[in-house]
Amino acid sequence: MFSDYFTEWNAQNIFIRITVSFIIGIAIGLDRGAKRRGGGARTTLTVCLGATMVMLLEQYLEQIYGSQVNITRIAAQVVSGVGFLGAGSILLSGHQIKGLTSAASIWTCACIGLAAGIGFLDGAVILTLFWLTGLHIVPFIEARFYKHSRYLTLYIELEDGKAITNVSRKLKETPCQIDTFDVDKPKAKGQQYQVMTTFKIPNHTDKEAFVRAIQNLKGVSSVTEV
Repeated sequence: MFSDYFTEWNAQNIFIRITVSFIIGIAIGLDRGAKRRGGGARTTLTVCLGATMVMLLEQYLEQIYGSQVNITRIAAQVVSGVGFLGAGSILLSGHQIKGLTSAASIWTCACIGLAAGIGFLDGAVILTLFWLTGLHIVPFIEARFYKHSRYLTLYIELEDGKAITNVSRKLKETPCQIDTFDVDKPKAKGQQYQVMTTFKIPNHTDKEAFVRAIQNLKGVSSVTEV
């Protein structure tokens, strides 16, 4: 590990810290942007460099004022305050919440910037590599794991209130273990009923065939697996 070298306060190390923060910020942003997700390269670059500057400022103040300065005070405000950026990237799109990973990415990017700013460059680089690797590998693991899950969450649009009974009866006939069954009534004429339900289907039941069976029920307009 080479952290001790980069924690020394000199012009060369300051330049190296900012450069590493610059590269990491862009790498994280490009990864998010390539997937058409929130928190692109300009956002993550800005957050990472800003957090780096906070830690440089903290160390500078410590060099000038010594023990009179609490070096963790401003950094703590960054960790808690950067949340407003993450909140801005979380959106409710129809029946799904999107942007949670983007919000977490912005927060993590700020933490990495803090590490780079104080000179903990090996930690910043290693965490970034693990993080970006995880973001690419975990979706494949999730897909294989959830494929064998017996739980389903369905978003169902219905033509009228009678169709709610048809869906409920179908779930009970299987029989399914229903966790939630939330109904949103139309707020205006011409709109459809909306049902969000999570349930566990019995073993050896074909999930695709079961979803198709619900889709074919009378009064059901659409069924989407969430």
